[in-house]
Parts: sequence; C-alpha cells; structure tokens
Amino acid sequence: MRGSKIQIATRAFIAAILFFLFAAPAFATTTVDDVSQGLTCQCGCGLTVANCNHPECSFSVPMRGEIARMIDKGMDRPAIIAIYRAKFGEKILSAPTTEGFNLLAWIVPFAALIVGGGFIVKMLGRWRHQSPSLPSGASAIAERVPAIDPKLRERLDAEVKGQL
Repeated sequence: MRGSKIQIATRAFIAAILFFLFAAPAFATTTVDDVSQGLTCQCGCGLTVANCNHPECSFSVPMRGEIARMIDKGMDRPAIIAIYRAKFGEKILSAPTTEGFNLLAWIVPFAALIVGGGFIVKMLGRWRHQSPSLPSGASAIAERVPAIDPKLRERLDAEVKGQL
C-alpha cells in the first residue's frame, strides 16, 4: 500500500517536471530580456546583451531596440536568435548549440563528472573492503624477527611491576 503511494507521488512529480520543461515554455511570451540573454554582447565586455554593464554600449543598447521591434512584429525567440546567428556567426550565441561539434561542450563536462564519480565510488569500495595487511617489505621483516622468549617476557613484566 505504501509503495503504491510513493509510486504515484513519484509519477506526479515527474509529470510536473516534464510539464514545466516542455509545455510551460510554449505558453510563455517572448520578451526582450529572454532573447537578449541568449546573445553575447560584442563590445568586449563578455556579458550577454541583457547584462552588458556599459550604460551607453554601442552594441547592446541598439540591439535591445531591434529585438523589441522584432517582437512587436510577432517574431519569436528562435527566429530572432537565428537572424543574429546568421548575421554574426556562432560567436553571438551565449551558449553553444546542441548540434555538431558543439554537442561536446554539453556532453564532456557531465561525462567527466560521471566517470570521476564512478572512479571515486569504486576506490572507496576497494578501500572499505580491503583487509588491513602489512606492506610487502613489512611482512618479510616480521618473518625474520624471532618470537619473544617467555622467560624474558616474565622478567620484563616483573621489572615493570617493580617500578610501579
């Protein structure tokens, strides 16, 4: 009974996430900030057009006006970004595309994290289940050291007790 409630809750959670990832953007209207976040300012600041910190920037200020005019004409975000991509090339995009060679920019960091995490988990498992043993050189030394004579041990214990 409890397991089915968890499954239902999990499915509802996944459905909500999928809705917000895929359906919600379709209902959103295009804004100047939304489009200008996807474009890199070409004045040299290295920021997006929306975040350029130059108040009189010769690139971002006019571009925001152009974007507003395009939105007023009914263009959506992908169409506007495609126009600027055709005009300035890939360097105008604030994030690499998910096609061709640029796909590596998206995949490699996550793959490195997964491989590194797997390596760490594997090593921790080995260290946890490894029995403590003497190093190879220490075992050879331990074999050469003779056992303590029981009479000598008794004498040592007697001397220690006498000093206490």
